[in-house]
Amino acid sequence: MKKRKKVKKGLIITFFAIVISLGTLIATNVMAHVNNINLGLDLQGGFEVLYEVEPIDSESEINRELLSDTVSALNARIDVLGVSEPNISIEGDNRIRVQLAGVTDQETARELLSTEARLSFRDVDDEVKMDGGDLVEGGARQSFHPDTNQPIVTVTVEDASLFEDITREISSRPMGENILAIWLDYEEGDTYEEEIMKEDSKIVSAPRVSHVIPSRDVMIEGDFTSEEAADLAGILNAGALPVELTEIQADSVGASLGERSMEMAINAGIVGIALIFAYMLVYYRFMGFISLLTLTGYIYLVLVVFDWMNAVLTLPGIAALILGVGMAVDANIITFERIKDELRSGKSTMSAFRAGSRRSLSTILDANITTILAAAVLFYFGTSAVQGFAVMLIVSILASFITSVFGARLLLGLWVNSRILNKRPRMFGVKEREISEL
Repeated sequence: MKKRKKVKKGLIITFFAIVISLGTLIATNVMAHVNNINLGLDLQGGFEVLYEVEPIDSESEINRELLSDTVSALNARIDVLGVSEPNISIEGDNRIRVQLAGVTDQETARELLSTEARLSFRDVDDEVKMDGGDLVEGGARQSFHPDTNQPIVTVTVEDASLFEDITREISSRPMGENILAIWLDYEEGDTYEEEIMKEDSKIVSAPRVSHVIPSRDVMIEGDFTSEEAADLAGILNAGALPVELTEIQADSVGASLGERSMEMAINAGIVGIALIFAYMLVYYRFMGFISLLTLTGYIYLVLVVFDWMNAVLTLPGIAALILGVGMAVDANIITFERIKDELRSGKSTMSAFRAGSRRSLSTILDANITTILAAAVLFYFGTSAVQGFAVMLIVSILASFITSVFGARLLLGLWVNSRILNKRPRMFGVKEREISEL
């Protein structure tokens, strides 16, 4: 009579040590990672604008370098708004999409983005005397008028003698013509007489020059608030856009709507994942319990990686995360069904575990690789929302492969190799009458 092999209790202790350690790790810092994840505008509110890029003049040509320069200029302007995680992407050959999450004053932001910020100083005959190229880069700042205490913008001229010569020539003109108009985005055909009468004028300031000003500092006076003066200074420091931007599409999401969307998405995810957990426990018994542990590890790992990537989570991203749970469960099901088939054929628990794990690997690899290829195509050809889905899907697949293949095999293997599950096919969801007699 064969002697029954002893149970290796050390492997069971190792299993519980791993589970307790991972459980403690997840419980202590999962919320820190969740709170660090940046939310997209569909989850926290904000707006996005799609611009068509056009050259300023006939000599310019829209190419990748010019588009990249425009993105850099827009990023500098967004810094003025204080948006921490803007998303600016080039689409096609002549389009740029700007996504700003958490912005409440959308009109100010859109005006700040689309303003070309080509500053010029002109006389009443619209002859240019000085332009933005004559100013010190980054020299604009918000200040207050020394006499009236009204908000103003000061800019610094590269050559003090240039401004001295301009003010000498303007100040010598008759009253009514001794004006140095400061234009923002002057276009061919614009005139001082017409523009000065408009409520929303391109002339931000039209001071009279009564004497020579031998200084490098130029005051731009207007009916500014402190915020408007600071915004104008920020625009001037960011520099003029190298192109013209035409808004062709704009979408906005209110903060309350974004919060409600996030709450609904999370609730739907919790319900879906809970149903998956219940199904795995009922149908696969002990293996289902192992699957529950690895799926928990999968969700935690995805959140950690997303935090490390400093990526932006959107509604499509949450959908990809939940879809990844399905992919992870699918890998578990393939492995568990192979193990059950081996048990039904009459093999021992250890042999069934090894054979089932080995035979399921190629199928799982094929499924994951094809899905990653599809996600890569979506990322390459898709727009920003589709790209967010694709990134989360790729991260989810890789995380599910680590947890559901290697993690599940490690944890289940500890129990199988401990021999405590020998002669207990019901723990794997296999009834004794289903086992073939060899």
